[in-house]
Amino acid sequence: MTALITREELQAAIAGGTVTVLDALGGEYHAKQHLPGALPLVLADVDAQAPKLLPDRDAAIVTYCSNEACPNSGQVAERLRGLGYTDVRKYKEGIEDWTAAGLPVESA
Repeated sequence: MTALITREELQAAIAGGTVTVLDALGGEYHAKQHLPGALPLVLADVDAQAPKLLPDRDAAIVTYCSNEACPNSGQVAERLRGLGYTDVRKYKEGIEDWTAAGLPVESA
């Protein structure tokens, strides 16, 4: 089971530059809007892309997708843990919660 992170904790980590945020929706969803600095990484690409995107297996990583019903963030987080990443958390409420709180997003 992947540990969770709250919106407030994630907001502080992004502001402090202490976390790598992964958008588990990827593709057109990422291009349309994503959390500040988030990198797109979908489950199908984790094995190939993780070593390049995330060379430090002990760095703080947070995954997210659209909302609590979306399984993508949990799947990506679990796969990363399986690959030996030690500090992976999930923002289960996702981008819907982030934007509902009026927080900034980026687009491609």
